[in-house]
Amino acid sequence: MKKSLILMVILCATLVARGEDYRIAVIPKGTTHEFWKSIHAGAIKAARELKAEGTNVEVIWKGPLREDDREQQVQVVENFIARRVSGIVLAPLDARALVAPAETAVRAGIPVVIIDSGLNSTQPVSTVSTDNYKGGVLGARRLAELLDGKGKVILLRVLAGSTSTEQREAGFLDTLARDYPGITVISSDQHAGATRDTAYRAAQNLLNRFGREVTGIFGPNESSATGMLLALRDAGLAGGKVKFVGFDTGTQTVAGLKTGDLQGLVVQNPFKMGYLGVKTIVASLRGETVEKDIDTGCELVTLDNLNEPATMDLLNPPLGKYLD
Repeated sequence: MKKSLILMVILCATLVARGEDYRIAVIPKGTTHEFWKSIHAGAIKAARELKAEGTNVEVIWKGPLREDDREQQVQVVENFIARRVSGIVLAPLDARALVAPAETAVRAGIPVVIIDSGLNSTQPVSTVSTDNYKGGVLGARRLAELLDGKGKVILLRVLAGSTSTEQREAGFLDTLARDYPGITVISSDQHAGATRDTAYRAAQNLLNRFGREVTGIFGPNESSATGMLLALRDAGLAGGKVKFVGFDTGTQTVAGLKTGDLQGLVVQNPFKMGYLGVKTIVASLRGETVEKDIDTGCELVTLDNLNEPATMDLLNPPLGKYLD
């Protein structure tokens, strides 16, 4: 009996000592686009800061390769539940398909913070994301400005079920319909898919069909914007012949802005998103009160403000400092 009591005391002491050690699973929608690398870097920065403050945080980064592989993302979540991680930071590929695994995690005592894209559940402790609807509004206003309020435009959608991009698309279409009666949307039902290659093919098809009449285009994420950029160049419609506004930073889209092939980019802060995602889940694990919704902001970048210090910080997050 005495020996059992001693063992229990040792076990309790060990648990207390390990109370500030956390294993945090960060699960992106995909692992190839530069956007997700920025989120990863922000998560690592948060973990390093917490460690410097005396809280040991291990970030475990894993997600599907493609941003349309819902089944694989569900499996990743389920595997982390089985591994009994301390908490999960999740960018859900689908607002509905990821509800069940996320809520299973919560029932298992593993809190969940949502980043980037919404989830149809009230059980996550917080959502850390861009105001995506506002991002779509910014894109619409910039394109309307470039077109002097009149013309024919294309919206190349991204993926059905992705709340973040669907909100951008809604903000874009609602703004044009409400504020710019001289602009007609001639196509808004085509999807770019999960990669730059699928976006490129979708963009080629659209330009083959509408290239003689389209005057403006909006691509609401990095891959759709990059694919459309390449297709416009191939069709001889780049350089402002067709006004083009994209979303998210990437090597090719930023270069396209500099050469005049894009006339605007709506830019998020994925580095901040990853950083606050980890900070928020650790605060929740400590029993601290956290905000239910945290807006990480978005800005319109053009040639006019491209070289401003604040813009340069958004376009060039310190990936090399945090990622091997």
